[in-house]
Amino acid sequence: MKAIVFTLRLNSLYSIRIPFTWQSALTYPLLPPSAIIGLIANALQRYKNDKHPIEYLKKVEEEIIWAGSRLLTPCIIKSYTTSAITKWEDMLVGGKFTNALGRQFAYSKNLEIAVICKNNLIIQEIINSLLTSPLTCGDSESLVTLESFPKIREVEEIISNDIVETLFPVPFVKEIEIVNGSGQVYLMHEKCLKRDKKYLLRSYIVPIKRIKGILQPATLKIRGKRLKIYKIKDISTYIINLGFENLFKR
Repeated sequence: MKAIVFTLRLNSLYSIRIPFTWQSALTYPLLPPSAIIGLIANALQRYKNDKHPIEYLKKVEEEIIWAGSRLLTPCIIKSYTTSAITKWEDMLVGGKFTNALGRQFAYSKNLEIAVICKNNLIIQEIINSLLTSPLTCGDSESLVTLESFPKIREVEEIISNDIVETLFPVPFVKEIEIVNGSGQVYLMHEKCLKRDKKYLLRSYIVPIKRIKGILQPATLKIRGKRLKIYKIKDISTYIINLGFENLFKR
């Protein structure tokens, strides 16, 4: 197994909506797994441009074992009122054309992205697409730029009962004990495509801490029985994973 690790620079405010927050439109401070998969699938489709975007999404989901992100710099989240156009024309004078809704926007200078792939053959395709295609946070509006050339790193799978420190989000489940550190819990999609006609969610604890209203990167120390861990070599990064596929087998 190998991983692609790269740094993104956020070009402006971004808003990656948290599920079930339609009225307030809350945002994640970083990219959930589904947004990273969407970013890569969109980049591949723009790079090769020979298949429907959904075909690339299927391909990426089949090849990716794990995807995650972490803050490299502080993050500020603010709420704003947006005005959405609900209809373009109306025969009645004085009809309502807009709908005012709250929406959160975030800003952070840099995010680090890590993606672990099953097949080494797709890695170079992904890197080429990241270097040559316009990039967004898995949607069509939050523009990002590569800050560093994507690195390819070896990945070692470990089964451990020891305490492990990680910088990346961790599944918030009873099998994993949080020994030390701080974080916030978010519901995240691990995939973009439906499984059994459902978009399944999992709770993740994201290693961040709030200081005077500003989110700062943090670390988590965790422990579990026979925990599956991916160690990304050369950068001493530990990824705690219960396996994306396991969620859909339940």
